[in-house]
Amino acid sequence: MWNAIVQIVGFLIIGVIIGYLARALKPGDDKMSFKLTALLGMAGALIGGILASLIGKGSITELNFWGFIFAVIAAIVLLFLAPVLQGKR
Repeated sequence: MWNAIVQIVGFLIIGVIIGYLARALKPGDDKMSFKLTALLGMAGALIGGILASLIGKGSITELNFWGFIFAVIAAIVLLFLAPVLQGKR
């Protein structure tokens, strides 16, 4: 039980870090709240973890270097896709 709570809190913290890092690396001004930044980072972490595990460079349940890199890239891609998905030009 305690292990699951620690993993969830860790996922939230890493999600925030990845979200802010992706926003810092993407050119332009992204007006996002803290909550949306955290959700962006968590989605990037999930997608990046899946991609890293598919190519054999990581695990979905464990953060490593390649998983982190893929997570940041996935979050940046999501930042570029967000206006398109929202219908804004």
